[in-house]
Amino acid sequence: MRFEKWQALGNDYLIVEHAELPFELTPARIRKLCAGHYGVHADGILLLAPSQDPRFVADLRIHNPDGSEAELSGNGAREAILYLRRRGWTEQDVFSIHTAAGEIRPTITGPDTCRVDMGRATLTSKDFPAGPADGAGELIADDRAWSFQHVSIGNPQCAIHVDDLATLQALDLPAIGPAIEAHELFPNRTNVSWYTQVQPGSIRARIFERGVGETLSSGTGATGAAVANHLRGGPAQVTVLLEGGELRVEVEDDLQVNLTGWARPVFEGRLSDDFAKELHDTTE
Repeated sequence: MRFEKWQALGNDYLIVEHAELPFELTPARIRKLCAGHYGVHADGILLLAPSQDPRFVADLRIHNPDGSEAELSGNGAREAILYLRRRGWTEQDVFSIHTAAGEIRPTITGPDTCRVDMGRATLTSKDFPAGPADGAGELIADDRAWSFQHVSIGNPQCAIHVDDLATLQALDLPAIGPAIEAHELFPNRTNVSWYTQVQPGSIRARIFERGVGETLSSGTGATGAAVANHLRGGPAQVTVLLEGGELRVEVEDDLQVNLTGWARPVFEGRLSDDFAKELHDTTE
């Protein structure tokens, strides 16, 4: 099984072409592949396959390291997009790929950069069924009340504004993130972002990703924070500062969103026969 390891702002994925798979990617096999020390170690797996629909260059499925499937990942999508271009799946600068969240349309802007039309964000969704039309809510976690903004951008986002950078940096995300991710308000769990403005046109965000935990970055998490910030009166174009680097998010009046950033390959590899057999024999 050949694969490539890519990263975008420290958010790292294994990219696998479906034709390379010697077995089905079950949740148990995904967990072993992504495991640190015992596996390849990654924040997830990007599975690419030729699309049966001529409108799309490829079908993309995104697997979290806990074995669950994500509808969309902004960083993962850019990695898959730039992989497709480098591997000759397309020579076009503008094309479409299909994900569980629907169509996304990237524009290649450089050797390792692209802008992705993420579609239109919504403030109501099946992932926050009790939510009001404006997506605003409040919950209790870690013995504290949190006011939040629900944003759906292919996957659910719970964006929480905090007053200043010191408050943001002091948050213990591994302690408080799980209770919000799995809160009863979110039947399919949710991604969580905490953010604050650091200067006009820039916000700093920290992300707790569903099925992953705290991450160095998240494209959809950055998008959720940018949309929430815009709804609070912030600018339509904002730079989101994350632990792993910066992303540029543009939010139009109808909540159409474009996400711009980079992604780069780290290495290409092939699983050993022994590890491939171990994965093949994994049936749980």
